Amino acid sequence: MSSHKFLLLLLRLGSFLLTAVTALKEQKFAMEPQDQTAVVNSRVTLPCRVIDKVGILQWTKDDFGLGTHRNLSGFDRYSMVGSDEEGDYSLDIYPVMIEDDARYQCQVSPGPQSEPGIRSHFATVTVLVPPEPPKIVQGDYLVTTEDREIELECISYGGKPAAEITWIDGHGNVLSNGIEYIVDELPDGRRFTAKSILKLTPRKEHHNTTFTCQAQNTAERTHQSAKLKLEVKYAPKVTVSILSGAASNGRIPEGAEVRLGCHADANPSDVTYRWFLNDQIIVGDYTTELVLHNVTRKYHDAIVKCEVHNPVGKSEESETLDISYGPQFRTKPRSLQADLGGSVTLACDVDGNPFPDITWVHEDSSRIVSTSPNLTLRVDSETAGRYYCKAQVPGFPEIGAEAAIYLRGPPSIISHRTQFGIEGDNVRVECTAYSIPAPERVVWTFNGREVDSHDQDYSILEDTLPEGIRSTLIIRESQERHFGMYNCSVTNPYGSDVVEINLMPQKNFPMLIFIIGFVVAVIVLVIAILIIFLWHRQSNKKEPPETDANTIEKQCKESDRSSNISDLKLDLRTGSSHSNVHCDDYVPGAESETGSESVITRIGVPLAGPVNVPGQDIYRYSADYTEPTFPPKDGQNNNGYVPYVDYARDYNPPIMQPPISSSIDPTRESIQSTRLQLNSLQSQNPVSSTSLPMSDLTDIHMANTQNIPNGNLPNVGAIDPRFSATYGNPYLRNPNIGLPTPNTANPAATPAPPPYSRDSSRSFVNASGMVTTNANVVNTVFTNGANGAVPQVSRLPNSPTSQYIVSNSNISTIKRGTMATHV
Repeated sequence: MSSHKFLLLLLRLGSFLLTAVTALKEQKFAMEPQDQTAVVNSRVTLPCRVIDKVGILQWTKDDFGLGTHRNLSGFDRYSMVGSDEEGDYSLDIYPVMIEDDARYQCQVSPGPQSEPGIRSHFATVTVLVPPEPPKIVQGDYLVTTEDREIELECISYGGKPAAEITWIDGHGNVLSNGIEYIVDELPDGRRFTAKSILKLTPRKEHHNTTFTCQAQNTAERTHQSAKLKLEVKYAPKVTVSILSGAASNGRIPEGAEVRLGCHADANPSDVTYRWFLNDQIIVGDYTTELVLHNVTRKYHDAIVKCEVHNPVGKSEESETLDISYGPQFRTKPRSLQADLGGSVTLACDVDGNPFPDITWVHEDSSRIVSTSPNLTLRVDSETAGRYYCKAQVPGFPEIGAEAAIYLRGPPSIISHRTQFGIEGDNVRVECTAYSIPAPERVVWTFNGREVDSHDQDYSILEDTLPEGIRSTLIIRESQERHFGMYNCSVTNPYGSDVVEINLMPQKNFPMLIFIIGFVVAVIVLVIAILIIFLWHRQSNKKEPPETDANTIEKQCKESDRSSNISDLKLDLRTGSSHSNVHCDDYVPGAESETGSESVITRIGVPLAGPVNVPGQDIYRYSADYTEPTFPPKDGQNNNGYVPYVDYARDYNPPIMQPPISSSIDPTRESIQSTRLQLNSLQSQNPVSSTSLPMSDLTDIHMANTQNIPNGNLPNVGAIDPRFSATYGNPYLRNPNIGLPTPNTANPAATPAPPPYSRDSSRSFVNASGMVTTNANVVNTVFTNGANGAVPQVSRLPNSPTSQYIVSNSNISTIKRGTMATHV
């Protein structure tokens, strides 16, 4: 038995040793393949190393054997690389195709000694495929309308894995909202189609922008893209602004003219405009601008709206007007009544923009009590009284109103205790009472009896006052019995007051005396003022001794001074027999010896141009003349103008010319013979070198020879200086002053102005006839003197012509004429 056990033990031991030896020669992997990812057209190598390989090795693809030889015939892109010595049987795939995406395994079959076969882990080869370039289904250009939702679809085909699609708007922003992503597997089961749908609501800012769709996956990190340009038709985008009329603070002054502009951005740009004011359409052809004239406070907070239409739709925008205007009371403060210790509130409701600054002033104490619109006070003797609310807006006038807080109490009568009335007239007796609250009753009594308002002698009027009442007792056609003591009693809920009013009669004569005295005083005062004024005027005048000649001369001078006719203009005056004093006829120192009035005709012509001075061959031009300065006469001030009549004091009569040798025959005298005689006189006159044409002798005054002593013409007397050529010419007035030589060496090169001339002619007429004087005769004087002097003639050339026709009546009648001349 023991031996049998021993043999068994040896058998087991041998088996164990045999198993151990066999285990030492088992096949095993030194390196097994791992999962890999490859991109199409790349290379993939799956490692496989076997130690103590005794079996046959092969690679399987999705459990399909590829072959046992290293070249793997039948699979051109597959091969086993490595060496047998190293036991390297790695699988190399190049180029990788999509169909290479599979599970691979390295297997070794059992050995000849029954060595067990081995299998590696499965290695998955994942083949990545870049997607095709994306496409936008809607194309590359799309026209749409604002606020209408659209869908943009981007598709990327054949990617493995499916393409990632990204949307980018025209401003470079990546869109993440409103996107739907869809992946569809292709029939090969390996690739996918990716779709991205963008839901977009176009806006005005999307107009003319480009949307981009980008696609990429792990096989190709460089994204591919597709683009679409979007045109958005949108309703007008309106903005309203104030162009002019607003101040720097944005407010519009009241009364200003406001221009508002309406800018519209629209696609399409064919737009129409409409304006509204507080939702009321404004009539007028207004487009991009609206003008509001003279805006007032009623426009404050008014909404001005601009509405713009185009084919897509309409848009509107509004602007609220902010009008700046001065304070104005909505409700003025109202006076209130209160009991002692009560509480009252005075309201000052003022409108203004900006909001007015409000101040409450207690008028009795002149102190500011509040600056809020509502003034709340507890009533006592100090707080009762008048309050003034003033409101002010910068840049506008201040406004104000007053109100009072009345303390309730018994009435107080404030009327005069003595009043007056006129007997026979209607008399009014007034009883004025301060009463808060208003009185309930006013009673009048006279002589202990209440006055009945229905009495025919009396009537009572009651006027309600803000602080009480005024009761007026009217006595109709008052008599003596109506005067005396009247009692006025006023009663309110808080008490009563009674006064006695003494009605006294008043006479009306003191008022009449007062009025008469006042009128007399006014009259006396006016008379005194007139006397002082006249005395002051007379004291400033120094009158010369009054004579008949001075009186006439003064009257004539005053007449001439009051005339508007310049002494440089032609002046024709004649006398009239209907007047005792003829200023036009008056010549100082010349009087008629026949006892009749002289009639003197004066012709004045302005002085201009050259003057021929007797005895000198010198011409003086007005342009070269310098007026000498003469001292003014004492007692005269004519504002720079010296009346021409004043030259009579300084005038020296010219030397008398030789007498005319022949006299006029009264029996055969005619105008023609007189002209011949004057022609002979002209030839004897050394002043002029020209003869007097008969046709120019038109102003000689004829006289009847029966009234001419010694057959000669009468002598008029001294020559009036006002009608002389020397009048107003200092060189002719003073014979000692010579004329200077002209400044020009060539008189022909300097044309002379119109010639100086001053013509004056005098004629004496005592009978009928036509008297004429030649235009060249400046001064012709006929004097009828007692000595029988012959006529004297003084003349200058180039004088104008004047004609007069004298009637056949006495010399006291003559027609007055005037003649104009050029200055």
